[in-house]
Amino acid sequence: MIRIIYKWRLKSATELVNFQLAWAKATTVIRENTPGARGSFLLQSLNDPTEVLTIARWDRLDDWKLFWEDPNRSELSEMHLYAERLSEAAYHEIEDHTI
Repeated sequence: MIRIIYKWRLKSATELVNFQLAWAKATTVIRENTPGARGSFLLQSLNDPTEVLTIARWDRLDDWKLFWEDPNRSELSEMHLYAERLSEAAYHEIEDHTI
């Protein structure tokens, strides 16, 4: 398993609800239609309400790379109406003790 951490900057803190709805829709579509996609979760900074992270789980790095290489990929376009994606980084999931 891998995790991809995306850092976003909301256009304003009031856009969180719109971004959250767009993220939920995109996550569901990607998870249901993309091999290796396992969903994601959304975090908002306590120090800066315009900073959010989305952390996606994928079976393999190659699955995620294939998703990004698809020129017809449009699942995230609505999210970009409310926030700018600042970065993404891939991590191996070593162990997870959350419940």
